[in-house]
Amino acid sequence: MFSLANKTVIVTGAGSGIGQAIAVLFAKQGAHVEVFDLKHESAQETVELIKTGGGSANATACDVADYTAVKALFDAVVRIHGKIDILVNNAGIAHIGTALSTGEEDMDRVYRVNIKGVHACAQAALAHMTARKNGVILNMCSIAAQMGLPDRFAYSMTKGAVLMMTYSIAKDFIKDGIRCNCIAPARVHTPFVDGYLAKTYPGQEAEMFQKLSEAQPIGRMAKPDEVAATALYLCSDEAGFVTGTNYTIDGGAVNLR
Repeated sequence: MFSLANKTVIVTGAGSGIGQAIAVLFAKQGAHVEVFDLKHESAQETVELIKTGGGSANATACDVADYTAVKALFDAVVRIHGKIDILVNNAGIAHIGTALSTGEEDMDRVYRVNIKGVHACAQAALAHMTARKNGVILNMCSIAAQMGLPDRFAYSMTKGAVLMMTYSIAKDFIKDGIRCNCIAPARVHTPFVDGYLAKTYPGQEAEMFQKLSEAQPIGRMAKPDEVAATALYLCSDEAGFVTGTNYTIDGGAVNLR
């Protein structure tokens, strides 16, 4: 079950955290993984992890919001591998602030990556998937699209857009044999969390980490590998009847507070 043998997969933002966990797991399940990240060195680190485990992967530096570059890179993958079976739209950035404290530059920066980046990659993938009448797109959403989170105005706005883009793609391309879903995690323990704590609460990292963990009903943060396992299911043939779904993985954060 959950084999991705002979599948060609693109994972954006795969140089660390959730994206890296997804790329490594998908390769372990037999896929060839194109590891896209803004930083080539980060993408290459993920590729080395994959190859150490005997998997197949390639690293590519990619600004997901550059439509021209994204199209060229996706076209190159198809020229080399013949197809794109799965796109995992994982690349994204965070922002902390309210509607009052979030400036125009903040809004533009988060919008550019979290909304335009998802669209650019989906558009580039769909151009090839529709021709083959087959494909899977998985977008990385967040519980921020479903509930109010403090100091996450711009970030929540973009994740709400990701949710609606997911539903729209699923609706528009269901007759083309394309499935589109998204995952909505609660807080996940990634390098971003560690960096945020070190910058915001120097000397109190352990205390604040515990506080953030206990904010979720289950009493801890998710692990990137747990999100990756959910992604594997949704992108596998076993989930062939699943489309237009927002799959929450939140330790009870949405419904059990």
